Amino acid sequence: MPSSPLLFFLLTFLVVVGAEPLIFSSPMVHRFSEEAREAGAAVPAREVGWWPALRSPEYYEVLVRSDRLRRRRLVGAKYSMLYPAEGSETLSPGNDFGWLHYTWVDVGTPNVSFLVALDAGSDLFWVPCDCIQCAPLSGYHGSLDKELGMYNPDESKTSKHLSCSHELCTLGGSCSSSKQPCPYTVNYYSENTSTSGLLVEDTIYLVKTDDHLSIKAPVILGCGRKQSGGYLDGIAPDGLLGLGFGEISVPSILAKAGFVRNSFSMCFRGDDSGRIFFGDQGVSTQHTTPFVALDGKYVTYIIGVEKFCVGSWCFGKTSFQALVDSGSSFTFLPEEVYRKVTSEFDRQINASRLDYDVSPWEYCYSANALEAPQVPAITLTFSVNESFEVINPIFSIYDKEEHDLAGFCIALQSSAESIGTIGREHP
Repeated sequence: MPSSPLLFFLLTFLVVVGAEPLIFSSPMVHRFSEEAREAGAAVPAREVGWWPALRSPEYYEVLVRSDRLRRRRLVGAKYSMLYPAEGSETLSPGNDFGWLHYTWVDVGTPNVSFLVALDAGSDLFWVPCDCIQCAPLSGYHGSLDKELGMYNPDESKTSKHLSCSHELCTLGGSCSSSKQPCPYTVNYYSENTSTSGLLVEDTIYLVKTDDHLSIKAPVILGCGRKQSGGYLDGIAPDGLLGLGFGEISVPSILAKAGFVRNSFSMCFRGDDSGRIFFGDQGVSTQHTTPFVALDGKYVTYIIGVEKFCVGSWCFGKTSFQALVDSGSSFTFLPEEVYRKVTSEFDRQINASRLDYDVSPWEYCYSANALEAPQVPAITLTFSVNESFEVINPIFSIYDKEEHDLAGFCIALQSSAESIGTIGREHP
């Protein structure tokens, strides 16, 4: 280890002169000892002030407070974890919102609430604003407990436009003046789906996980004036929170400002609810796998999948890379991998094939509520030999009354791309 000689030098500074070693030493003094108090009082023009009595409750309180400050300096963050002021809970309102997961966030002064889609596959946080072409924000009362919001930077006391000279203004070269507001355009993977407008800096409201105190943090968001494609058809009508690697994403901005570490966590439950935390590092016992760089850069959450297993049968050559994307409901596999996995699943499943005209999946089977299907396990092994078993690889289909189970499909899609996508596997 390169630092070992230096560390050894600092800890055991020993000089040999002839046959007599000279050892240099220095006494250690506790910061709240009598020696430290007397030394502080001896410094001219210095007031020692209040000094906690040794081993008193105040003494330990000061030490704990000091440890917390030190820990924050060591990890480079003021707070261990934060979550949106409206709560850490996420929700999936269903088909009206494109089956994505959402959370409420508060922005601006006075604060306005927005129900934003959570997307790990993109970077920008944007909300509808000064609309030229936006999705309607009404008609969702059946699935929501409050109205969707509309952002107006002129009505927020803490908002200010990013100038074209700002380091995060990627379209600054197209501006006629460096001082004019920075425009943005983001095109998404979905066909003809985009958002465009102006970049703004404003306040987002968060809460600390330990004592639940409120925190205000400056972030950059898109004043989304014009949306297209899926964003006009019910997907993310009230905005989208990009959680990607980019410097403009909310996790990156919070980390750069020292609020939390550069990480976040999202967990989804079977009932479509979940939670999100910024700065979460997980637990020491969790399984991990590293992200993979593309062209030498970490641009999005791509991992290496070494092999697939269906039941006890594992395929030898199914290695590929996959994007982990919370904005995708289902998993897409490269064509060759898809054929191997679905064919083996079909061989092992003890159920009759069905052909659903309206189903997006190729492999569907009959079932009923009285006889639950025995579904073979699907397991992914990642590049560091960590295995992950897919909890629910099938999508249940019900009859027209939506009461009785009629069948199920394996929730996998084929892709012409060499990179797959691991979605949330909506149940």
